[in-house]
Amino acid sequence: MAQHNLLGKKGEEKAVVFLKKLGYEILAINWQERKFEIDIIAKDQQELVFIEVKTRATDYFGTPEEAVTTAKQNHLIEGADYYIQKHEIDLEARFDVIAIVLNKQTFKITHFKAAFYP
Repeated sequence: MAQHNLLGKKGEEKAVVFLKKLGYEILAINWQERKFEIDIIAKDQQELVFIEVKTRATDYFGTPEEAVTTAKQNHLIEGADYYIQKHEIDLEARFDVIAIVLNKQTFKITHFKAAFYP
């Protein structure tokens, strides 16, 4: 597996642990269907939360959250709509971003609740 894929996987694992500690119910990790892929789908009380996890080894070239472009947001919104329709879910939806800087010495997690809106 490529180094950046390993880093991303480690970041997602840390994000899941982080969310569970906050009381989120994890519904899916790396959900994929058709052309859609969502890192984490979770339930936070009465909200369905679609979470994009961005992990970097350094923020030297920009923060991880800056990589969640408008195009990426639109793709996540489309995927979330597909997921909601397919599973006939009747909950409010929210889009979060978890930004992680993870290197050999340390890691830092920043959680952006309601990072963007449809």
